[in-house]
Amino acid sequence: MNYLLISPNFPKSQEYFAKRLSEKGITVLGIGTETYDELSPRLQEVITEYFKVNNLEDYNEVLKAVAFLTYKYGKIDRVESNNEYWLELDAKIREDFNIDGVKPSQLLLTKYKSRMKDVFRKAGARVVEGLSISNKEELAPTIETLGLPVIAKPDNGVGAANTYKLFTQEDVENFRNTWDESVSYFLEQYIDNAVLCTYDGLIDSEGNVVFDTSFTYSLPTLELINKAQDYYTDIEPKIDEKLVELGKNIVKEFGMKERFFHIEFFKLPGGEYIALEYNNRIAGGITIDLYNYAYNCDLCELYAKVVVGEEVPKYETDNYTATVSRRNKYNYKYSEDDVNIEYHEKIRMVEYVPTVFAEAMGDVIFIVTVGSKEELIEIIDFIQEKID
Repeated sequence: MNYLLISPNFPKSQEYFAKRLSEKGITVLGIGTETYDELSPRLQEVITEYFKVNNLEDYNEVLKAVAFLTYKYGKIDRVESNNEYWLELDAKIREDFNIDGVKPSQLLLTKYKSRMKDVFRKAGARVVEGLSISNKEELAPTIETLGLPVIAKPDNGVGAANTYKLFTQEDVENFRNTWDESVSYFLEQYIDNAVLCTYDGLIDSEGNVVFDTSFTYSLPTLELINKAQDYYTDIEPKIDEKLVELGKNIVKEFGMKERFFHIEFFKLPGGEYIALEYNNRIAGGITIDLYNYAYNCDLCELYAKVVVGEEVPKYETDNYTATVSRRNKYNYKYSEDDVNIEYHEKIRMVEYVPTVFAEAMGDVIFIVTVGSKEELIEIIDFIQEKID
C-alpha cells in the first residue's frame, strides 16, 4: 500500500502517523514545501520518498509531483494532510487519481456551516437557526428576521477566525464596515448559558466509530480569542450516552469513512445538545496528546490499524485529563518550575505553542491527568492563579 502525506512536516503529529503507518508495512511518501533536510529525523527515517514543491497552492505543481510518485511506486492508495487548510487539496488529489476517501463533492457538506445544518437536522440534532448572506444589502433584512443578538461567522471558515458578536445596532454597523464581501457570512442566533463541548473520534472503513471521546471547554473559543483569557479543556471518564447516540447518528449521516472527526456542540443547562460544526479531521493543537494521555493509547497506531483493516481495541478511562493554558501577558503566582515540582506526578506534558496558534490556544499548555474532578480543579487553579 502507498500512502501519501501532504505537508508531512506540519502539524508535528504527522511524523507519528508516518511512523505508525510505516511500521504496518505501508510505503509512506510525502509532498511538501520544505527541503528534505528540513524534515525531522523521524520523518527522514520512515518516508520512502519525499518530493519538494515550491508551493502547495499551485495545483499543477502538486499534480506533477503526485504523477511522478505514482509512476515510480504505483497507484497511491491513500492521501491525507491531517490539516484543515489542505482538506480541499487532499480531496482534489483523490478525485484526479481515483484514490479512496473524501472527494470534493462530499467535502462540501463539511466545508459550509449552512450545509452542515441540513445534515445535522437529518441526524435528528437540534441546530442554531441562521441564514447566509453574500452582500451587505442582505445584512439588515437578515438581522430583522433573526433578531439581535446574533453571531456572524464565515460560512466557509475554520474555528472562530473572523467571527463577530452582534449584540447592538452599533455592532452591526461595525461589522458592515469591516466586511469586504469577499466571503459569504452565516448569521445565527446567539445562544447564552451554554457549555461548548465535543464528540470526537475515529471511523473505520465501514463507517463505524471505533474510538470516541468528548472534551469540554471552560470557555468558548470566541471568548478565548477576543479576550485572550486562560482556559482549560477536560476529558471525564464517562461520555454522556445522549451525546454518544447523537454523535454517532451525525457521523452516519455525513457518511465519512476511515478518518477522524471532531464535532462541536453546545450543551444547554437542561442537558440538551445543539450541533454546531462537523470537522472532517482530528481536533487541532495538542488535542491528540490529550486523547493519548487520557486513554493511555496511541491514536496514530489506532489509525494505522484502521488503514490496514486490523481490529481496533476498545479504550476507556477512569481518569480526568485536561489541557491547561497560560499566557505570557499574565503574571502568575507560581512559576512553571513551581508547577512541575508541586505536581510532577500529575503533569504529563508541557507544550510551548507556536506564535501563530498562541492567540487562540495560549502560550504554554500543560496536560494534567488525575483521579478526581476535585483534584483536577485544584491543579488548574494552581497553574492559572495570578498575582493581582
